[in-house]
Amino acid sequence: MDDGWSALAAEWSELWAASAAPAHEVLIAASAIGPASRVLDVGCGSGEFLRALAEHGAIVAGVDPAPGMVELARRVEPRADVREGAAQSLPWTAASFDVVTAVNALQFADDTLEALAEIARVLVPGGLVAVANWAEGALNDLDAIEAAVAAADGDEPGDDGELGDDGDLRVAGGLEAALVEAGFAVVTAGLVAVPFTPPDDASLVRAVLLGEHPSVLRELAPVVLEAAKPFRRATGYRLENSYRYVVARGPL
Repeated sequence: MDDGWSALAAEWSELWAASAAPAHEVLIAASAIGPASRVLDVGCGSGEFLRALAEHGAIVAGVDPAPGMVELARRVEPRADVREGAAQSLPWTAASFDVVTAVNALQFADDTLEALAEIARVLVPGGLVAVANWAEGALNDLDAIEAAVAAADGDEPGDDGELGDDGDLRVAGGLEAALVEAGFAVVTAGLVAVPFTPPDDASLVRAVLLGEHPSVLRELAPVVLEAAKPFRRATGYRLENSYRYVVARGPL
């Protein structure tokens, strides 16, 4: 159970979910997902990817550890079989899916290789896994704002997603290395642009400081807005960001 993400489910969906849509379309195309494809989305969050998959004709299922996300995903895509669970213990039998996807989810697994082994278990022999997550900070305008907030808070900037023995999933080759180590064969990989376009100051501050107490939002809002000045446009903001993605084939 993840009560923290449950409490943030609706706000996260409002502020962030749409920004991943370009990555969703790239993964669908690269995995040749279409009518009757059986697809599981691991870390499905509020269900927007489930809806996109269903619109392409897939038979969709989703799993998330946060009950609030599960509840919201079921409303967003009622055709999906959405269950509560973790990546390391998927509540489906072996060989249930043709494709398993994970967008900004794999890095939250307690053990990346265990999660990939479980993904391989629920895939049909030779099935595909399609994974995407944030690229390194240098490829994301958002990183400049997060660094400013960290400095104002007296914290060190993030470490680009370093995951100890599992390696860094954000930098070039990181996802591929983890998948190969888990026994998958890489089919394709690349970068996809995922611009973030909050329409106004309030939306930007809420998104960057998601989950913070209102007093923290008031304190740090000037820091966020000052750091975001280079990204200000006539209608809101535009931050150029990138995801790295990989599609790989499981063992036969």
